[in-house]
Amino acid sequence: MANGDWRTQEKSLIPKQSGFATRAIHAGQEPEPATGAVTVPIYATSTYVQEEIGKHKGYEYSRVSNPTRDRLETNLAALEGGTASRVFASGMAAINAIASMLKAGDHVVAGHNLYGGTPRLFNQVLVNFGLTFTYVDTSDVDNVGRAFQKNTRLVFLETPTNPLMQLSDIRAISELSHRHGVEVVVDNTFMSPYFQRPIELGADMVVHSTTKFLNGHSDGLGGVVACTKPEQAEKLAFLQKAAGAILSPFECWLILRGVKTLAVRMEQHDRSGRKVADYLSKHKKVQKVFYPGLPDHPQHELAKRQMSGFGSMIAFETGSLANANKMLRKVHICSLAESLGGVETLISHPATMTHAAVGEEGRRKIGISDGMVRISVGIEDVDDILADLDQALAAI
Repeated sequence: MANGDWRTQEKSLIPKQSGFATRAIHAGQEPEPATGAVTVPIYATSTYVQEEIGKHKGYEYSRVSNPTRDRLETNLAALEGGTASRVFASGMAAINAIASMLKAGDHVVAGHNLYGGTPRLFNQVLVNFGLTFTYVDTSDVDNVGRAFQKNTRLVFLETPTNPLMQLSDIRAISELSHRHGVEVVVDNTFMSPYFQRPIELGADMVVHSTTKFLNGHSDGLGGVVACTKPEQAEKLAFLQKAAGAILSPFECWLILRGVKTLAVRMEQHDRSGRKVADYLSKHKKVQKVFYPGLPDHPQHELAKRQMSGFGSMIAFETGSLANANKMLRKVHICSLAESLGGVETLISHPATMTHAAVGEEGRRKIGISDGMVRISVGIEDVDDILADLDQALAAI
């Protein structure tokens, strides 16, 4: 890279003991050297002039590297506590890049209750290239150990899960997996690094859909892999170059912008999420609430150990598809839409949205009913969110 590479500047300008919010605002986001601009510039260029053959300023072609992208990768690595991070065009592109680090004949143990797009990639695409997958309930560590094979190379966890909010013990599974020479990847999208840092608990890599809480404004797609080993970073950088599923400079800038307010947003998401979960747990039209912050959640104690907050993701049971539809037709403040993690409250129907690809039988096996509704509590006035849910639930 060039002598002015911002990734080297970050080490000297941001003390290692800096707090999370300070790192979110400043790590990789130092003033631009040429002009002093406080905001990271969008380097909207596809190529870079070279002084002579083999002599350039650290950049040759933007599929390979771009200054805006370098800044974002520095920032997200600092937040997750990784040695490096690599960003991709979407969360699924990031997961695909992780899988592309494996080879034909390798085996993966995965959670049985993942975001629907993940098993779709695994079962309908990657099996065609010789990878094999075993799905288990990773909330029980023993299930993971029993699923290991001689060719197991990776454990893929999502915790909390989407949408059932089941937790996996990251530390225990990492210790078990490492004894077998198996690496652990954690999808940390629901919690963000503000509330959960899997690398500190032993995970080898962390993946996010940056589209969600990291961006926070529902205006850009992206994905990231934070890693712990130089060889992982090198392989992922090669995959960026070879496969080309990279994040554009503008999308990188959107996430850099969003991350600056991550700490304050997550605090508000958490405060409102707890109030909404408590309200739903006491509502006569709601049969069950799935939220780790509730004392009756079966893994409430684990949640308190490995997460510093409970977040804003909640699922609840209305009893039937008809009931869910009656309610969802009535929401006003809550926006009926796919995705999560935006400043606005987003409400969705997993059976027909996020998990439609799993199929009816697949959903039944993991406990996703037609009456289940998922809510990503935003940062509006929480009383307005509660009033909207109250009038919508009255339709049941």
